[in-house]
Amino acid sequence: MINYRVQNIEGLVKKLIENGVTVLDSIATYDYGKFVHIMDTQGNKIELWEPK
Repeated sequence: MINYRVQNIEGLVKKLIENGVTVLDSIATYDYGKFVHIMDTQGNKIELWEPK
């Protein structure tokens, strides 16, 4: 799995959905940040992380 650090995860997920990206789960919030998983066009799972 690939992990990318991002800013404004909510806005990014909204744009990804608008562009047809498969979002695998809801944004999860923890003490150390927010996470969500997406799938790329080759079937690779990608984790997006917005640190706190």
